[in-house]
Amino acid sequence: MSSTSNGKMPNRWLQLSLGIACTVMVANLQYAWTYFVDPINVQYHWRREAIQWGFSIFIATATWLVPLEGWFADRFGPRVVVAIGGVLVALAWIINSEATSLPSLYLGMALAGLGNGAVWGTCIANALRWFPDRRGLAAGLTAAGFGGGSALTIVPIIKVIAAFGYHAAFFWFGLAQGTALVVLSFFLFEPQRTSTPGVEAQVTTGRDHTPVEMLKSPIFWVIYAMFTTVAASGLIVTAQMAPIANDYKIANLPIDLLFVSSTVLIASAIIDNILNGLARPLFGWVSDHIGRETTMAVVFTVGAAAYWALGTLGTSPVYFMLAAGLIYFTWGEIYGLFPATCADFFGSRYAATNAGILYTGKGLAAWSVPAAGWLRTYTGNWHAVFAVATVANLAVAATAFFVLRRARDGSRPARHSFLVNSVETIET
Repeated sequence: MSSTSNGKMPNRWLQLSLGIACTVMVANLQYAWTYFVDPINVQYHWRREAIQWGFSIFIATATWLVPLEGWFADRFGPRVVVAIGGVLVALAWIINSEATSLPSLYLGMALAGLGNGAVWGTCIANALRWFPDRRGLAAGLTAAGFGGGSALTIVPIIKVIAAFGYHAAFFWFGLAQGTALVVLSFFLFEPQRTSTPGVEAQVTTGRDHTPVEMLKSPIFWVIYAMFTTVAASGLIVTAQMAPIANDYKIANLPIDLLFVSSTVLIASAIIDNILNGLARPLFGWVSDHIGRETTMAVVFTVGAAAYWALGTLGTSPVYFMLAAGLIYFTWGEIYGLFPATCADFFGSRYAATNAGILYTGKGLAAWSVPAAGWLRTYTGNWHAVFAVATVANLAVAATAFFVLRRARDGSRPARHSFLVNSVETIET
C-alpha cells in the first residue's frame, strides 16, 4: 500500500525512522549470538564448532530467501512481510530457549534467519524507494539500526544470561522483539512511484532493471563477489568475538577505555556495536559525496589493517578493544554501501528483489565461520584466520578502486558518480 487511509502520503523521514526501528528489533538475532555459544556448550557439551553451524544456518536462511521475501514486499508492500517476520522472530527464540538437541537449535536458528531476512530486506528496499536522492544515507541509516541496535540490549542480554541462564534470555527477548515488529509493521508504507522527490534520472542506466536483467550484467557479479568476500571476514569476528576473547584469555579482565569501564568482553560488546551502527550512515553519507568505490577502497584498506592487528596484537586488552572496534567500524557499512550501489546501477523499482539477490552473498559468506573455526583448530591460533581476512579486504579494496570505479568513469554528477555508456556497453 502506498498511502494512508486518508489518502495522504506518509512523511518519508517518519517511514525511514520506522524502518530503522524494525531493523533494531532483529539486530540481536545476529550480534547477540556470540554470547550464547559458550553457555550452550557448557550445558550440553556439543562443541563450539557444532553449535556455530546454527549461526551459519541462520545467516543462510536470513539471506538466501531474501529475494523471495523481497518479491512479496515488491508485490504486497512492507507491512505484511514485516509482520510475518515479527512472528517468526518470536517463535525462533522461544524454540531456542527450549532446545535440548542440535536439530532443535538449528530449527530455531533457521526460523530466526527467515524472520531477520523478511524484516531486513523489506526495510532496506523501502528506504531506497523513499530516498532516491540520498540512497547512501538512507540505506546506511537503516543498516545502522541492525548494526548498532544491539548496543541497546547486549549488556542486558549478557546479564540475563549470567543471572537466569541463556534460556530466559532467548525467551523474553525473542518475545519482546517479535511483538514490537508486529506493532511497527502496521505503520509502514511504500511510496507511490511519482511521490518521491529526487533524481531517478541519476540512476546509472537511466531505467529500472528487472532481476533477470541484473543477473545478466557482468558488473553485478563483480559487486556480488566483493560483497561476499568482505562479509565473510566480518562474520568470522561477529560470530566468534566471545570465543576469541576467551581464547586470548582476556574476556573477563577489567578495562577502562573511553566511556566504558567493565570487562573486556562487555566493553567490546558496547563499543563495537556503537561503532558498527555509526559507520553505516557515516560512510553512506560520505559515499553520496565522494563516490561509493572511493569510499570502499579507503574503508576496506583500513579494515585490512584492523584484522592484522587483531591477529598479531589482540592478546593485549587495549589492542583487542581497538582492533575489534575498528573491524566493526570498517565492516558494517557494507550493508548500506552495497544496496545503494545496487540501486545506483539497476534502479529502485525492483529494489527489494535486486538487493535481496545481492544479500544472498552474506549467506554464502556465513560458511566462513565454521571454516575459520577449523583453521583455528588446525593451526592452534587465530593468526592465520586474520591473515586471510587481511588479504581478502585488500583485494576487495583494489577491486573497488580499479575495477568498479572504472565502470563509472566518464560521468561526474554533483552527488553521485554514475556511468551511463560504459555499463550499457558491459551489459550488451
